[in-house]
Amino acid sequence: MSTTPPLTSDQLAELEKRPKTEWQRTLDYMISGAPVAVAVILFLQYYFLPNYKFNTTTAVYPLFVGFFVLLLLGRFIGSFFSKKVHESLRAQAPFYSAVFILLIIFDYLTLKTGKLPLPYFPWPDKILNAIIEDRVLLLDCIRNSLILLFTGYFFGGIVGLITGVTAGWSKKVHYWVMPIIKILGPIPSTTWLPIVLIIASSLFKGSVFLIALGVWYPVTIATLTGVANVRKSYFEVARTLGARQRRLVFKVALPAAMPNIFQGLTQGMSVACTTLMVAEMMGVESGLGWYINWQKGWAEFGKMYAAVIVICLTFTVVNIVLTQVKKRVLRWQEGTIQ
Repeated sequence: MSTTPPLTSDQLAELEKRPKTEWQRTLDYMISGAPVAVAVILFLQYYFLPNYKFNTTTAVYPLFVGFFVLLLLGRFIGSFFSKKVHESLRAQAPFYSAVFILLIIFDYLTLKTGKLPLPYFPWPDKILNAIIEDRVLLLDCIRNSLILLFTGYFFGGIVGLITGVTAGWSKKVHYWVMPIIKILGPIPSTTWLPIVLIIASSLFKGSVFLIALGVWYPVTIATLTGVANVRKSYFEVARTLGARQRRLVFKVALPAAMPNIFQGLTQGMSVACTTLMVAEMMGVESGLGWYINWQKGWAEFGKMYAAVIVICLTFTVVNIVLTQVKKRVLRWQEGTIQ
């Protein structure tokens, strides 16, 4: 019984380079234009399907969606003239279509039918208006949250790097540090919240400590693993060229461990964002987490959802920035698995 061997990565790449049939090209353009078509359905539902009872709307939501639809329409037209634009839009179009479909469903269940009733489930137009209404306070909360986030992230990252490098380089340090890492590391940093709130001289300092503690563990483990697994041949070559201990650490071990370090920094950012929200909801007197808790207490669920959306957008931007820094630092990895 003969079996067909699996395709190699080179064979798959070769298949992708083959010219597509007329039907495949047509299907690609249909998928690329799908977000605009779904958006048309969204507008038809919004304007022609009657609202439930006393639900009211404004022009904010259609203007907001319309802006992005115009951008997508421009890209769709541009895709007929640019292969790069076409490939990019073709890859992103299913996601955009899914987002518009979810908006249609949510709008139908809230604004049009009331299946998801107020005040717990405000419709998109109401949420957007809440963002505009409270934009000054939200911007201030974003600023305070980012200050707290990056202060804790900076201290946690620095201490994690120092701990990881020294423990990965020195067996004596590794012997004493590993028990502490094994005991403290797996415990979520938010577990220490009640104790920290009592001991810390201020809520800000206590929150910074919790975020730093949460970042410290993944950065330490990733850095330690990266430094400990650097090939010995790298050090042997460097020693042959006359490199001393300090140069071996900063010019050989650290650069070689950079992929691991950035993996730890990425995981640390995720932990930092989670810890930030918990700390702000439990004690800090400003920030997006505090804003959510405050508006929930007043049953202002539209503003609460607005803050949730702002949090998602803010943390998405933070992660994009971190990813771009990673790509720039590790640009020597182009062509390899990152």
